[in-house]
Amino acid sequence: MINHHPKFELIKSFVNGDLPASLSAGIAIHADMCAVCQQTISQLTEQVAEHSFEEVYLDRFIVDNESLETVAAIDFNHMINDIVESSDIDIALPAVEKTVSFNDKQYTIPAVLSSMKLGKSSHIGKLTRSRILLNENEIHSSLLHIQPGGGIPEHTHKGFELTVLLDGSFHDESGEYVKGDFIMLDGSHQHNPVSTNGCLCFTVANDALHFTQGINKLLNPIGSFIY
Repeated sequence: MINHHPKFELIKSFVNGDLPASLSAGIAIHADMCAVCQQTISQLTEQVAEHSFEEVYLDRFIVDNESLETVAAIDFNHMINDIVESSDIDIALPAVEKTVSFNDKQYTIPAVLSSMKLGKSSHIGKLTRSRILLNENEIHSSLLHIQPGGGIPEHTHKGFELTVLLDGSFHDESGEYVKGDFIMLDGSHQHNPVSTNGCLCFTVANDALHFTQGINKLLNPIGSFIY
């Protein structure tokens, strides 16, 4: 069961189109698996559409008698028939599922990511990461695969870190995370995520990890590798 969701303010920014593509993709992926957030997005979208219509277009629909006579003279049935019979209408093609493979296991990736280009896979220990090439400067998006028994040493974050679980599960000091969970962290959080059975995540970060425990601090020069 999904227990972690984007905050309302973040969903509102998503609906208003104010987020970078990476964060918008994260919310869209989560919403595809979360009926609660789907409903929130639908309601907000309807409100934004109504507000935009009232602000921009309402004055254009104030008509006088002459305009009404013009509208009445239009043969709407003929117009609709012309549209339906037109050969210019595009036929929607069925969506084609895209898969990726990590450690000989196939995963179907979310539809929102299917048109995005993936970089080459990089490996370190039980972690495999493929960058999603969105060219958002300091913001890095990735598919991160953790093999069974793998994890990321205890760390905090110099910027923000978004993780949306696409498959499997992992746990940290705050509990268990499952498919569909939306986890947004920043410098105030410190954790050590571990996956018992393996998992695949969509991740977004705008700075490197900062490892905080013992010998793992030696990994800080490669903190930007993971996210």
